[in-house]
Amino acid sequence: MEKAIVSDTTCLIILSKIGELDLLKNLFANVIITPEIQKEYGQPLPDWIVIESVTGNHQFSVLSLLLDEGEASVLALCLEKPNSLLIIDERKGRKIAKELHITTIGTLGILLEAHRQGYLKSLRSSIEDIRKTDFRISKDLLNAVLAQAGESPLT
Repeated sequence: MEKAIVSDTTCLIILSKIGELDLLKNLFANVIITPEIQKEYGQPLPDWIVIESVTGNHQFSVLSLLLDEGEASVLALCLEKPNSLLIIDERKGRKIAKELHITTIGTLGILLEAHRQGYLKSLRSSIEDIRKTDFRISKDLLNAVLAQAGESPLT
């Protein structure tokens, strides 16, 4: 069974802001989002991003009590797709996904994998681009990812 790749909004926004949205296509061929994520993203989507609605409203309703609508929708969709990988960055959403036995990866993990597979020559360059946006990621976390890629730390 092919793994379903489901994405929350943050990864799409960050990769768009640094001009690297196509890394998702390079790594996964296609990515699934929910209508709630499409609304949050608010930009035209490439044809390799597929929009799917959650069919089980009960799980979505329960998760909506704990998370915002977008996060609740992607977690509920992953529960409907047993072999899924959820791209999510928010700490609370990742924690709940772990409790639900949903495999996750964050945007930095995507960048690291893209670097390992040769789609990014310099992980550091992409991280520097992220630092120029309004997204805040701790320097310690960024340096840990750079170390995994064998690149020098941020100063």
